Amino acid sequence: MAVSANRLELLQIADAVAREKLIDREIVIDAMADAIQKAARSRYGQETDILADINPKTGEIKLQRRLLVVDKVEDYSTQIALELARDRDENIQLGDFVTDPLPPMDFGRIAAQSAKQVIVQKVREAERDKQYDEYKDRVGEIVNGTVKRVEYGNVIVDLGRGEGIIRRDETIPRENFRYGDRVRAYVYDVRREQRGPQIFLSRTHPQFMVKLFTMEVPEIYDGVIEIRSVARDPGSRAKIAVISNDSSIDPVGACVGMRGSRVQAVVGELQGEKIDIIPWSHDPASFIVNALQPAEVAKVVLDEDAERIEVVVPDEQLSLAIGRRGQNVRLASQLTGWDIDILTEEEESQRRQKEFVERSNLFMEALNVDEMVGQVLASEGFSQVEEVAYVDLDEIASIDGFDEETAQELQTRAREHLDRLEAELEAKRVELGVSDDLKQVEGLTTQMLVALGENDIKSLDDFAGCAADDLVGWSERKNGETKRFDGILKDFEVSRADADAMIIQARLAAGWITEDDIAVEEGAEEAVEEGAEQA
Repeated sequence: MAVSANRLELLQIADAVAREKLIDREIVIDAMADAIQKAARSRYGQETDILADINPKTGEIKLQRRLLVVDKVEDYSTQIALELARDRDENIQLGDFVTDPLPPMDFGRIAAQSAKQVIVQKVREAERDKQYDEYKDRVGEIVNGTVKRVEYGNVIVDLGRGEGIIRRDETIPRENFRYGDRVRAYVYDVRREQRGPQIFLSRTHPQFMVKLFTMEVPEIYDGVIEIRSVARDPGSRAKIAVISNDSSIDPVGACVGMRGSRVQAVVGELQGEKIDIIPWSHDPASFIVNALQPAEVAKVVLDEDAERIEVVVPDEQLSLAIGRRGQNVRLASQLTGWDIDILTEEEESQRRQKEFVERSNLFMEALNVDEMVGQVLASEGFSQVEEVAYVDLDEIASIDGFDEETAQELQTRAREHLDRLEAELEAKRVELGVSDDLKQVEGLTTQMLVALGENDIKSLDDFAGCAADDLVGWSERKNGETKRFDGILKDFEVSRADADAMIIQARLAAGWITEDDIAVEEGAEEAVEEGAEQA
């Protein structure tokens, strides 16, 4: 059977569109069939259920009307009675469909225009789906493109098979693009939107630098060297922490390259951004000291619970450690994930002296002793009256100038002071209306109960309704800076685990939960952990 010119032309058009738009030929032929169905309905009636089929080999078009088999016909354009349908096929059942062939039709101008719109829309949707499917798997990669246009600081990039956008806040400061410029950027998000897939690119993302180093340093690409963390002040300065899985390879040297060739290639791409390459360490103190380079550090004091570190530097190193506008310490904090407080040696000495005087005065007032005894206790490492009251007697008696009798007297006075303080706090607790039931919660002291009462937590139910954050506080990290929010028990040494344990006790005592509930929850957590390990 010879294929007519019109049919051949139809297949040629389908092939041409498929090649041009890089989509499947079947999608184009299906779009044409949908267009023919729409045009046929305009002739035979919109309510008519019409099927159009295009033979992908010959281009032959078949039009059929589809009718639903029903017991009682209500709409003759879409339904047929069972009796009539069985005249055609004895095995047909209710709910089946029968089809009637329709004669070929010539498209008028309006029908052809309508069909064209359907085809264009279907092809455009297929093109968008293909773009989305292609780029959604490329999130986390670097792509190359040319600048198509710049709108209000946002750069539209032609990626060949799609368009990406570098928003103004994702471009490096003082970086200017013109039409036709080649640009390299990091794909950080791809979203399916009404107007087509949106490909979001960035040149300021920390992972952009990671990918650039991966391209320049073969050891990183091969996994011998790992980049553990990155902190950037785009266009100005950056710090990256690297570690080697092979003890014979220096991670910093490998990233710098021969005469700095590797790092300079990255610096050139990032418009001259200065990059500090720092050896990563499992020891937080060592890592933070490295991160503050080029400043020299004299001493560090860690607070692991709060992820806070105090760094003491020589007086002449202070400005170098902080950096211009705080840049060096801010990047070091982002890189390590720790809050960093920087003190000079003089400031630290003054603070220690102040703490020594405060402790001495505390012992002088609480124990009713002279200045010399207060200073001796402070210098021996005692910081609280409780330590004097309950430490082993020999530990006080062994202090130079003290004997067992003096030690006994100091402990007696310390315990009397604590008893007086406890009585005052108990009276205040009662005055605030804090329930006696709360005293049953193990770990809550009278001083803590007073603090709770001052924050309007006065009953077992009130305390049971608290979260650990309410008691010990929480931190929020935003734009590389950590903001600390204090909890009710901020003045007491209560860990998050302790807070959770006390809240669980209160909920058990208040009848909110049972021991069985806790056992079920613990079992579920263990199952999740086992599943994660197996995965």
